[in-house]
Formats: sequence, structure tokens, C-alpha cells
Amino acid sequence: MLLYVEKADTFFKRFIGLMGRKSLPPSHGLLLSPCCSIHMLFMRFPIDAVFLDRNFKITKIVRHLKPWLGFAFSFDSFSVLELNAGEAFRLHLSIGQSLMLEV
Repeated sequence: MLLYVEKADTFFKRFIGLMGRKSLPPSHGLLLSPCCSIHMLFMRFPIDAVFLDRNFKITKIVRHLKPWLGFAFSFDSFSVLELNAGEAFRLHLSIGQSLMLEV
């Protein structure tokens, strides 16, 4: 399955993240790197957070983080892939799986 990933690799891009957006298009995600924790303040929609190590191996998945209330972290991770809520399940993502990302 193909997933279009936008990269947020500067302080400003990571700080803004998905704040202010109404949604992500289907099959799209945002890769925050480096990043090991996220918050859902000022978010308008729920997301799945997929934490990855430096080799894009999944270390943790947090599903359906709620807007304004959610918070997630994984100190063993190097980056976070933010997806629409339910995308991690739809894509059959699991801990230990390695993703092939072209960034």
C-alpha cells in the first residue's frame, strides 16, 4: 500500500505539525523527525501516532489520539508518523514491523 508522507524536519515544521489543519487526505501522513513525543493541543481531528526508530522500525503505536486531550511519547523512538485515526489498523501496522519510507 502506498502512503504519501510529508516530512517535518525543522523546529518550525515540527512545532506546527498538523495544528490548524481540518484533516489529512486519505493515505497521507506527517513524519516528525527527530521527535519522540507529541501532543494534541489545537488539533481538530483524531490521529494514530506510529513511533519509529532510526531505521523506520515501529516501536509503538498509539491509536485514536483525541484532539486537544491526547499526548503520547516513546523515548526509544526517533520519529513519529502521524496518520488519520484508523489508518494504522487499515494498513495492518504492528510493532516490530519495518516501513520503507522514501523521505
